[in-house]
Amino acid sequence: MLVHWELLAGLLVLTLEGRAHAAGIVNGREAAPHSRPYMVLLNRHLAKGRIEYCGGFLLNADFVMTAAHCQARFFTVFLGLHNIKDSGATKRTVTQAFPHKDYNATDFRNDIMLLKLSSKVHFTTNVSPVALGDQSDVSLPKSCLVSGWGAGTEQNQYLSEVLMDVDVTLVDLEQCAKRNLYCSHGDAGQSKGDSGGPLVCDGKAYGVVSTTFIPKSGAPKIHCFAKIPDVRRWIRSTMTSALKRPDKRD
Repeated sequence: MLVHWELLAGLLVLTLEGRAHAAGIVNGREAAPHSRPYMVLLNRHLAKGRIEYCGGFLLNADFVMTAAHCQARFFTVFLGLHNIKDSGATKRTVTQAFPHKDYNATDFRNDIMLLKLSSKVHFTTNVSPVALGDQSDVSLPKSCLVSGWGAGTEQNQYLSEVLMDVDVTLVDLEQCAKRNLYCSHGDAGQSKGDSGGPLVCDGKAYGVVSTTFIPKSGAPKIHCFAKIPDVRRWIRSTMTSALKRPDKRD
């Protein structure tokens, strides 16, 4: 399948800002409660008191990963959630945000960001990290799924009430490989509010939900995930350096 990638900005539909009306993850199903203990819901506090949402996932007791385009003035982090009405979720703020040093806000290359939490997370059955995929594991991961609390179906409902997930099959597209992306195509995939969530394959996080391209030709949508294996060295060095220096305070 040939996909036209000219004028990327014109073809790009951000999962964060799109007009999706699917029940969260498109063509997905409700996840078994707390079966994805690494999942994180981010409240993004923006200018003039506005709040929007992104997904994320827990890497260790100190750090969450999300998409670089999910930047905000400050964040509230919810862990251990299934139903967003659950008042017992673990809650943290963020002391430092680290978008990838080579993140490109025009074509969304390296759309990855690390968030340092205000205090360490204590692991439980409902809150635990996910391992990261490595280049040595596989060339193109198999058995992949995407999870999130993306846009609901009711009018003005911004989130799905419960965590949703969907199986996706990655496709080998040269255009994706050149931009350090994993890609899937078709209707099944992420929706509004799912940005920053993980692409999990065989129990490891291989990608970060980034963008969706809509080809002008009318071909199926291309769902894009920033590749984690390509930036493992940056992840390690950024976390190590962040833990050695004092947090920035307002």
